[in-house]
Amino acid sequence: MAAWLTPQEWDALRLSLRVAFWATLASLPLALFVAHALARWRFRGHAVLNGLVHLPLVMPPVVTGYLLLLTFGRRGWVGQHLDQWFGIVLAFRWTGAVLAAAVMAFPLMVRAIRLSIEAVDPRLEQAAGSLGAPAPWVWVTVTLPLILPGVIAGAILAFAKAMGEFGATITFVSNIPGQTQTLPSAIYAFLQVPGGEASAARLVAISLFVAMAALVASEALSRRLARRIAG
Repeated sequence: MAAWLTPQEWDALRLSLRVAFWATLASLPLALFVAHALARWRFRGHAVLNGLVHLPLVMPPVVTGYLLLLTFGRRGWVGQHLDQWFGIVLAFRWTGAVLAAAVMAFPLMVRAIRLSIEAVDPRLEQAAGSLGAPAPWVWVTVTLPLILPGVIAGAILAFAKAMGEFGATITFVSNIPGQTQTLPSAIYAFLQVPGGEASAARLVAISLFVAMAALVASEALSRRLARRIAG
């Protein structure tokens, strides 16, 4: 693939893989907790939490990126403290692209995991609890093995979404070649210059392959989850 792509195209692909990997990995623990809370707990503010989780799906990505810039930019109410206290700068850095991709992919991961948890019969967990097992141990030994295909499916969908994220990323971290230029940003940049159609087409082909592979894998894992729970 390195021989097929130009150095700039390869840099964009490599950065996109890096961003998507860390966005998925960083989101997974929180997604597991939030999905379990939405599926199993009933509390005041349940609908609000559900709405906040899914808000990035219905809100324009540019708005999400702008809100991230206001919050985590150098002068943002969180970003200025990260910069002063820890020397962490997210705006216009690849780490900011990770944050933007994670925010946009988070709802897909939570939804897949939540549906998996809701498909598990609560009586299985109650039976394990009645034998004296503490709740965290029940979740690790009973719930997690049953929902694992759904967790993996959610992670794959989140990874693909992070790979394809454009609006929030370009608003929050701009489009700097070699630093913040991800695959969608590179496609956009190539389409703005004469003669860039071939480069854009190659990157589009890669994006289509990743998206289709993610959908096929997610569907296969969902069917496996259904068979495991039914059995």
